[in-house]
Amino acid sequence: MQIDVSGDSIIAETSDADPKFGDEPTHAAILPNNTRLFVASAGSILGGVDTVSAFSPALQTTGTPSFGPITAINLPSPSANISTISESGNTVTVTLTAPLTNALAGYTVVIAGVAIPGCTSPCNANAYNGAFTISNISGTTFTYTNPAGPLSAATGGTATFPPQPVFLNSTQNNAMYVANYNSNSVSAINTTSTFVSNTVPVGVHPVALAETPNGSKIYVANQGDNTVSSLNVASLSANVLTGFTGITPVWVTARSDSQKVYVLTQGDGKLVTIDTASDTAATPDCSVTPTLCVGAGANFIFYDPHLNRLYVTNPANSTVYVFSDTGGANDTPVQLAAIPFSLGSATCPSGPSACLPTSVTALADGSRIYVASYQTAASGCPDNLAGSAACVIPSLAVFDANSLTLKTTMTLLAGPQFAAGQYAVAPATACGTVPPNPLALYAPGATRFRVFTSAAVDSSHVYVSMCDAGAIADIVTTNSNANGTGGGATQADTVIADFPTAFANGPTQPNGFPPNQNAIFLLTGQ
Repeated sequence: MQIDVSGDSIIAETSDADPKFGDEPTHAAILPNNTRLFVASAGSILGGVDTVSAFSPALQTTGTPSFGPITAINLPSPSANISTISESGNTVTVTLTAPLTNALAGYTVVIAGVAIPGCTSPCNANAYNGAFTISNISGTTFTYTNPAGPLSAATGGTATFPPQPVFLNSTQNNAMYVANYNSNSVSAINTTSTFVSNTVPVGVHPVALAETPNGSKIYVANQGDNTVSSLNVASLSANVLTGFTGITPVWVTARSDSQKVYVLTQGDGKLVTIDTASDTAATPDCSVTPTLCVGAGANFIFYDPHLNRLYVTNPANSTVYVFSDTGGANDTPVQLAAIPFSLGSATCPSGPSACLPTSVTALADGSRIYVASYQTAASGCPDNLAGSAACVIPSLAVFDANSLTLKTTMTLLAGPQFAAGQYAVAPATACGTVPPNPLALYAPGATRFRVFTSAAVDSSHVYVSMCDAGAIADIVTTNSNANGTGGGATQADTVIADFPTAFANGPTQPNGFPPNQNAIFLLTGQ
């Protein structure tokens, strides 16, 4: 979806009918010159194909704006033909004609093209097909569990070890880099020819990466083996990185001068600084530097180059941490504030539970920061308009950037799809549990952010995606005549619209599409 900032409207949207746009879109990134958009889709979790889709953004025209033609970029996916496949109990044994490169127990395999001979209704002739987790593997034989038993033996079909792309980033215009969760690799895409020019191994389950602004190195957060990889951009060759000891790194961002990279660990809540010249990590000792330890469950860093700050959200302890990105020993960050979102605090004065901050953004004019959070109720929802005993309450807290004082908290649901005064929605199963588990690790197919916020580069608007609501809230940040009634102006920091996401969770949208996808990330541009 592309939102026109000045027009407060959706001007382009992909169609799920286009086979070049993958299933389960997970992350998107745009080139620095805004000429090409890339979307990573981990479709193999549904038994489909993993892909990165590339297309040009929609341009303002006198006609109907639309995205440019979509190019599907297929990532390396080792595959082998199936010699035999059979089931005993619910354990399926597969024998291949050749081994699957790098496939390991605990990883995903996709079975396709297997048809059970002589199978008639109610037997499902294609029950072997789908995405499964490998239980054991040795040479050309592996096993997995399939609950759709009992199944007769069969032959034919293929087994594929999919990459599952989950994250994209680039600071240059001729390349885009992809973190592949299942194949433990990073791929480089040539943006001119739109093909994969190189793929290299990294640590286990990479979930985020960042290229330095000078285009010299790429740093990869490997959630599965508690490591960070440093790669040279020119060849994707690996550098030796020392000093990193955090548990389950979850996010990485680079400072604007390319001298430092910051890594956030979810497992032990540490803000780690990496010196990019020496590839030495300064992992904080929580007994010595407790202000650089933000608690287990921390999930996201927002880097503000205008105020030289880092903002860290931790839904597990309901806190947002604010750091100056310089000033500490060896040029490490210095904590400026720890803002509580606990129930009864100024940011979360009432409701059924503590507020869980999951993302933060800042205006480029340096005036305000915005924190997206949510509350949940397993029963006894305080908003009768939610239509359910259980509910999710999304909200947005606005702070003065200089003093870090709270300006206001906002409810985010607006008409016409929501009732007047409604501030909560029924939970959508695909968006997470109620109550949530902030310590759960991310994996493809899960919703990484139940709510997420981003600001337009001209500081005129802030947007919040709300998974359970199936909508994106559009907040105008300046006094404006947009949507003003009776000649009056819309005041700053006001929700002026909720854009329905065509394939979102929640009620069927006005365009008639049923709910089936998640609202996860937002991209904003000029």
